[in-house]
Amino acid sequence: MDKGMVCEIKAGELRAFNEAYSRYHKQIYQFVFKKTQSEYIATEVVQLCFIRLWEKRQSLNEHIELNIQLFGMARQVMIDELRKEAARLKYNTRSDQYPFTDNLMKMIESRDMLKRFEQEIDSMPPMRKMVFNLSRQNGLSYNEIAEMLGISPKTVESHIGKVLSRLKHYMYTILL
Repeated sequence: MDKGMVCEIKAGELRAFNEAYSRYHKQIYQFVFKKTQSEYIATEVVQLCFIRLWEKRQSLNEHIELNIQLFGMARQVMIDELRKEAARLKYNTRSDQYPFTDNLMKMIESRDMLKRFEQEIDSMPPMRKMVFNLSRQNGLSYNEIAEMLGISPKTVESHIGKVLSRLKHYMYTILL
């Protein structure tokens, strides 16, 4: 199915490109945001990734699924953007200033917090953990998760509610 979309995009069909954007932009955003903890960079990478997809559509490989090619592009665009940001920070920082900016410190702190949350999620029952990851990391709806796992949407909602409640409690214990 995805390979057919590759052929259509390669042929310049805008409908297929729009469908690819609708299908994958949230997943790419979440992938980049998880790595960078920056809404700005995640948004920028999504836009640049789809621009690159359209501009380089002739070089798409028809034998490789579109999502694999898109996430490869997203990873490369993200690396490029992080390099640009590092260079910008390097040249905008005077040598007499403290080397860590407030943004960098916030990023480090948020990565530490994210790591703690990931550890807490990893300690949860397997089904609850899987439902939460499908919802938050893969961007699937409750109905999509329910269909995929053969459970009711209410069960999915219950799992998500329990995870969020536990994470909220965990957050309070960390911050207090």
